[in-house]
Amino acid sequence: MEWRDQGILLAVRRHGENSAILELFTPVHGRHAGVMRGATSRKIAPVLQPGAQLDVTWKARLADHIGSYTVEPLRSRAAMVMADRQALAGLNAVCAMLLYALPEREAHLPLYKRTEALLDVLDETGLWPLAYLRWELALLDELGYGLDLSTCAVVGTANDLSYISPKTGRAVSRAGAGDWADRLLPLPPCLLGGTGFSGADILQGLEITEFFLRKSLAEGGQGKPIPQARQRFVDQLVRGLAQRQNQIDQ
Repeated sequence: MEWRDQGILLAVRRHGENSAILELFTPVHGRHAGVMRGATSRKIAPVLQPGAQLDVTWKARLADHIGSYTVEPLRSRAAMVMADRQALAGLNAVCAMLLYALPEREAHLPLYKRTEALLDVLDETGLWPLAYLRWELALLDELGYGLDLSTCAVVGTANDLSYISPKTGRAVSRAGAGDWADRLLPLPPCLLGGTGFSGADILQGLEITEFFLRKSLAEGGQGKPIPQARQRFVDQLVRGLAQRQNQIDQ
C-alpha cells in the first residue's frame, strides 16, 4: 500500500530512539498517522512543528497498518506564531481540536480547505478570533452537528433571531421564544455572519460553540473532555480583550 498527499502536521510523538509518530490532516486521507524514521535529526526536527505544511508519502504492507511516512516540507508556519502568543495559542487549539474531533482515515475535504485558509491568516491578529469562531462552526457542521441559524424554528422567519435552542441547535426569534426565552441560549450576532464584532461578541460566540461541542462530542459521543488547548486560546483572548480595554480607559 502506498499513497502520496500533502497535509497539515497536527502532532509529533517520539517513537523509539530516532523515530516519531506523525499525525497529519490531509485532504484525501483525513487524519492519518504514520511513523517517520530519523524524525529527531537536527535537519528535519525543526521542520516538524504543528501547523507545518508537508508533502508526504505513506507506505505500509497492509492498509490497516500504521505505516511509515517520508516527508518534504512545503511551508512552515512557525514564524507566524513565534512572537504572538494569541497566534500560538490559536494554532495549538486548531491542532488539538482536529485530533480530538476527527475520526481517523476519513476524508473531510471542505474542513481541510477551511483549516488551511484559517492557518494562513494566523498572523492577522484582528481577523483571526472571528475566523477561528467560524471554523468551529464549520467543524460542528462537518461532523454532523451543525447549527441551523437560518430561520426561527418556531415561526419560520429570519427576523429578529435572538436565541438558540440548546436541544436542536436551531435559531429562535424573540417572538418565537415567548415565555421559553429563559430556557434558550443567547444568539450572538457574530454567528449570523458579517464582520466588525467586538471581542466580547466573539467570546460569547465561542461559549455557544463550546456548548455544542461538549454536547455532541464530549458528552454525547466520545466521552472525552474538550482539549485544554482550546481553553488556553480562549483565556488568551480574554487577556487580550482586558488589555485593550485598559488601554482605552487610560
